[in-house]
Amino acid sequence: MRQIPPSERDSLQRFIFENAPIRGELVHLDSSWQRILSHHDYPLPVRRLLGEMMAASALLVSTLKFEGTLTIQFQGSGPVSLMVMEASNERALRGIAKWQGEIVEGSLKELLGNGTLAITIDPAKQGERYQGVVEIKGDTLAESLEHYLTHSEQLDTHIWLTADDQQASGMLLQRMPGEMSDENQQDWERAVALASTLRMQELLTLPVRELLHRLFHEEALRLFDAEPLCFRCSCSRERVAGMLKSLGTDQVHSLLEEEARIEVDCEFCNQKYSFDKVDAEELFATEVNV
Repeated sequence: MRQIPPSERDSLQRFIFENAPIRGELVHLDSSWQRILSHHDYPLPVRRLLGEMMAASALLVSTLKFEGTLTIQFQGSGPVSLMVMEASNERALRGIAKWQGEIVEGSLKELLGNGTLAITIDPAKQGERYQGVVEIKGDTLAESLEHYLTHSEQLDTHIWLTADDQQASGMLLQRMPGEMSDENQQDWERAVALASTLRMQELLTLPVRELLHRLFHEEALRLFDAEPLCFRCSCSRERVAGMLKSLGTDQVHSLLEEEARIEVDCEFCNQKYSFDKVDAEELFATEVNV
């Protein structure tokens, strides 16, 4: 079995069709995916879905042209009640899933039940926060995301996603905005047909150039340099302190009357933060009138 070269692990590579208004991306995640798995003991079907979601978030965050984050959230009534994956413009990823009971393999609908898919774009500095919410559609996570992008964002998009215990990979093809001639429509349909011959094992194991050559050897493509990706949680003691401060001094001191310490655990990375009475006094010291 071929191995993905080190230079392509935990990276995203873009490509474009030189003679058609079509763009594409390939992503491969190794150690970043392993970091997410190391924080929670997910059942196999949940691991598969979450790995696919991590690959999808890496593909979609590349569309951000500003500092900020893109968050994909699936929320449903099934045994998997919530999946969240966050990706920043710095290509840092983190995610989590929640489930209950015994989980068996099934379609997206069987695992999530009835629910919603939300994609949120949150600028770090300027601009308004945007969120699009649609009903979960399709039997796979890729189909649901395609439905969102095609019908909510008016972008013809096809996505291929796969994950196992060691790695997660994905490919995206997207028709660029603008009027589409009959010839360009044929180019798009041909590109999708060729890409649809992709096997998931190839997506996991083939180097980028070899994979693109197998799919599109008769097309003129331009491949860009790899962009690194990583797992990084955005939690911090300062952010937790800000959350406690927003509760107000009375509520924080009330909590400390019940327990000697306020313990806050980050669900994404399992980092633990502890605040005692001395910490609380320092937290609200700046609010004292001088």
